[in-house]
Amino acid sequence: MVCRDRRKRVSNAEERISSALLTRFRRSRQTIVAWVLTPPGYDPAARRTYPTVYTAGGFGGTHRLDGQQLSRQWHLMEMGEIPPMIWVALAYDGPTGTTEFADSANNGPWGQAFVAEVIPALEARYRMDAKPSGRFLTGHSSGGWFALWQMIRHPTMFGGVWATSPDPPDFHDFLGVDLYARGANMYRDAAGAARPLERGGGTVRTTTEQAARLETVLGRDGGQLRSFEWVFSPRGDDGAPAPMFDRETGDVDPAVVAHWRDHYDLGRIVATEWRRRRKLLDGKLHVVVGMADSYGLDGSVRRLDAQIRAVGGRANFAYVAGASHSMAAVYTRNGDRNALWREMTTTMQAIARPSETWVRQ
Repeated sequence: MVCRDRRKRVSNAEERISSALLTRFRRSRQTIVAWVLTPPGYDPAARRTYPTVYTAGGFGGTHRLDGQQLSRQWHLMEMGEIPPMIWVALAYDGPTGTTEFADSANNGPWGQAFVAEVIPALEARYRMDAKPSGRFLTGHSSGGWFALWQMIRHPTMFGGVWATSPDPPDFHDFLGVDLYARGANMYRDAAGAARPLERGGGTVRTTTEQAARLETVLGRDGGQLRSFEWVFSPRGDDGAPAPMFDRETGDVDPAVVAHWRDHYDLGRIVATEWRRRRKLLDGKLHVVVGMADSYGLDGSVRRLDAQIRAVGGRANFAYVAGASHSMAAVYTRNGDRNALWREMTTTMQAIARPSETWVRQ
């Protein structure tokens, strides 16, 4: 499906990419969908190529909604506020939640499908740079975790990542819980107080226990907490993802957490692999989070920040005072809602075109 708004001249298209990897895993035909936005003046027959930004939104969003929101980028490009680029909004939502584009025992090889199938297919269809220095990642919330995961696991593929308010990257602080602590419990802290899940306006809006019980009432799968298990957990004896915690008591299962740790704790991956991959990772990670994040995600981000510094790595972390989990809150600077877009795309342009000087109009 191609959409060209004649009044605004925005050009975008929904692309469907067949996935042999996911088809083999699911034993039925699987496709991955993406919404592609091309910049003003884009000519598919011309020789000019463009840097490409792959982006994903948060839990509960869709690629179409994310793609429609990219009209902001198109108009910023049209006005000369940001450099011309191709933007790709990825679909990674489904009945079990978000796949995070991570390889999973339950969802399948989404990570490999992204780098081995989605990217090559789109680069064959569009005038993309088609090289690491011209590929970038960004995302918010669950999309922020996706972006970090892909950059850290596939550092030779991308020129940089900009992750905002990512899902917990370090499981020593997973929604406020140290999953590795003896007797860890998702519902209660050591003093027996209920653990908050969402905060706002100085009050607790939802506790983790309330959210978990609501998910159970609405259905076994599809909620945010269960979505994490579909991505991170091993497959249980019943063929479903093994629960990371008991839904009745909140008690954390150390055996399941061990699987989470070994495969998905980005803090641990940094600790064990950054030194070996320093040349590929140094300076490529950019993370922004609000200091009043609604889900307390700034705590986990700070742990990742500390872990990278502990191994002598270089990364850029920014903590926005007073900002909640809202994407608008972390992107705004001094009343300018587009400040972070300008900052990140200007840096992307410098990486993709080091011999050129781009000047904002």
